[in-house]
Amino acid sequence: MAVVRMDHPPGNGLVGPSPEATPSRPPPLAQVDGVVFPFLGGFGRYQKRLVLLSWIPALLVSCNQFSDYMHLAQPNITCAGNATAAADPVAVPPLNGSTHTPFMTDNYEENEMECSCSDPHIQLEFGLKQNVITQWWLVCDEEWQAHIAHLSFLLGTAVGALLAGAIADWWGRLPVLCVSVCATCVCGIAVTFSSTVLAFCMLRFVQGFGLAGISLSLYLLRIELCLPAWRFSMTMVANVLAVGGQLLLPALAVLCVDWHVLQLVLICPLALMLSYAWFFPESLRWLLATQRYERAKGQMYQVAQSNSVDTETDESGILSALEAELHQTPQSSCILQIIHTRNMWKNILVLCVNSLSSSGMGQCFVRAVSGVSFSPKHYLVLVGIAMGGCIVLVTVVLVMGRRGAQLSFMIVTALASLLQLGLLNLIGKYSLRHDTALRDTLNRRLSVALSVIGMLTSHAVSHLSMFICAEITPTVIRGGAVGLLMANAAVGMCVTALVDLQKMRGFFLLRIILTCSCLLSIICIPLLPETTGQPLPESMAEGEGLLRRPLPSGEQHHLLTRSEVAEYSRVADTPMHRQGNDTVNGIRTS
Repeated sequence: MAVVRMDHPPGNGLVGPSPEATPSRPPPLAQVDGVVFPFLGGFGRYQKRLVLLSWIPALLVSCNQFSDYMHLAQPNITCAGNATAAADPVAVPPLNGSTHTPFMTDNYEENEMECSCSDPHIQLEFGLKQNVITQWWLVCDEEWQAHIAHLSFLLGTAVGALLAGAIADWWGRLPVLCVSVCATCVCGIAVTFSSTVLAFCMLRFVQGFGLAGISLSLYLLRIELCLPAWRFSMTMVANVLAVGGQLLLPALAVLCVDWHVLQLVLICPLALMLSYAWFFPESLRWLLATQRYERAKGQMYQVAQSNSVDTETDESGILSALEAELHQTPQSSCILQIIHTRNMWKNILVLCVNSLSSSGMGQCFVRAVSGVSFSPKHYLVLVGIAMGGCIVLVTVVLVMGRRGAQLSFMIVTALASLLQLGLLNLIGKYSLRHDTALRDTLNRRLSVALSVIGMLTSHAVSHLSMFICAEITPTVIRGGAVGLLMANAAVGMCVTALVDLQKMRGFFLLRIILTCSCLLSIICIPLLPETTGQPLPESMAEGEGLLRRPLPSGEQHHLLTRSEVAEYSRVADTPMHRQGNDTVNGIRTS
């Protein structure tokens, strides 16, 4: 479908400069999905090879992002001796010369009793014989340092996503990828040799920073390589591979035995991604959108040659238009430009709320199932739910579209949370009030079932929010917008560490806030545009003109009084309104 340019934005009563005004088509170079990519062979062999290369790191990055489940896993504790009033540091032979007792408790109420155990027996459940907790004895009074270590990694991910997105819009996707790989490898190896908890936290912060840059740059490169018909399927394959990385992590922990070895095994393969600087090109879509035509020219010839396209017959005028624009000065944009938009900032704000609330609710559902402890069984169930979420997401999107699927998943997430918060307390309050055991069993089973459903739908909302954001934001600021959503998702994942730091205090209030955010999102999601099968917007004007589908003209008359119908008909017949282009999304202008 054509994207038209207007001298003025459409408005009620706005009349064009002349009755003969006709819509002007954008230049061929601005129609990347409709003209440029089809001229270069569509989604050909060249693009498929690059998408395959973008899939491979998803497995490795996922292993690194979820490595805290192994590094900071709580040991299983059995107390062989009697609990004493105070722990005796001499009674337990210390490892590495430490005088602290090497365990963490499973219940906050039993913390004082467990810390006074005179002869604890410790066993890690994830295959490692030593991890960060047992090396530095982050237990009892020092347990808060383990939560700070996890928070530092998540906050590094959030900050890295924000900065990497802004840099990707300004200097390109490929420089962000290369710098992020270098930072991740250097700091990841340095984590192995950290001598204190403070050094571990700081290095993990930088490692999270680098991993966010890798994930963001690969996500952008993959999205911008694909035609509309291939975008969603190629993205979902990457998501499934990321879940596969989570499934591979426990097996690597069993083979490595020690957390130092595991860290090196997870980091060293990422160094191979430095070779991407030589054979992975910059995003052609970004080069054209930022008027870097000299670099785009060489890449277009390379793509055409790889896809066996004859560039001698330039029927669409792509190459001649490119030659005429070589004198243009490159222009970069920043995500802060959305402040001056009318519709775009609202769409991004809605998606940010969706990402934050769904990610936070997912962590709340995990805590409702596992409690304070987190066993390998819980981890495998979590991975299985993530895989199921990907499958359900694909099915529902194919049936209902992007916006309909997100709305449905958010409704289910909010309902699951509301049932857990209040209605479960009413079960058995009257009918089973004399059978306490049956009532508690029923409540527990229903709570677990609702948590599983909530984890599945919140996982789907988080992924779909990021994908919709990539589709509705223009190429010139897509990196900053997607980075903003990744940062919100990382902040939402901080829920578990924050709750642990507060010893579960305020958990109910946090659930209330996140549930209200979900309800607010349900109201706002219908305002988003539907992007199924639509080309990606390239400029700020195209992104601003991407609106939700308006009411059909026949239904609009029912909203007007009789005296206003005639006036409305005259306005709709003006030349400026005849330039409007109704699409599946609504009105696209640029």
